[in-house]
Amino acid sequence: MHTKQTAGVMHARRGGARGPATFTKTMHGFTLIEVLVALAIVAIALGAVLRAIGSLAADTDSARQHLLALWSADNALSELRISSAWPPPGQTTFTCPQGAYRFVCRQTVSALGSPLVRQVTVSVYPSAANRMVLAEVVTVIQNEAHR
Repeated sequence: MHTKQTAGVMHARRGGARGPATFTKTMHGFTLIEVLVALAIVAIALGAVLRAIGSLAADTDSARQHLLALWSADNALSELRISSAWPPPGQTTFTCPQGAYRFVCRQTVSALGSPLVRQVTVSVYPSAANRMVLAEVVTVIQNEAHR
């Protein structure tokens, strides 16, 4: 008696003139467990990729915000240099928007050892209520009237 079926079913052959009876198992394709393990690996890898992309997007926005804040501080110092005004010591707060961001700048003027120079610090904040400094630029200016 000879029996033959495929797709993971045993093949049987009865002994006789050709030899003793043998049983073999033929398998085709993947088992359910193998497929589930492969899907789990792919899902974990995709999750890691999505997390990395999200982190990259957040880092890009933060870098853009810091760069624009630095430009706002530089603009404030440039306006002071162009005006040739001799600022009094003290602190002033003003808005310094840049693109979609509505930054707040705080300018601090300090007298130095010489009456002809002053230190000017411009700090940029995300808002008036927020104390996180996004950018800070410090320079020394000279009194142009007494040159």
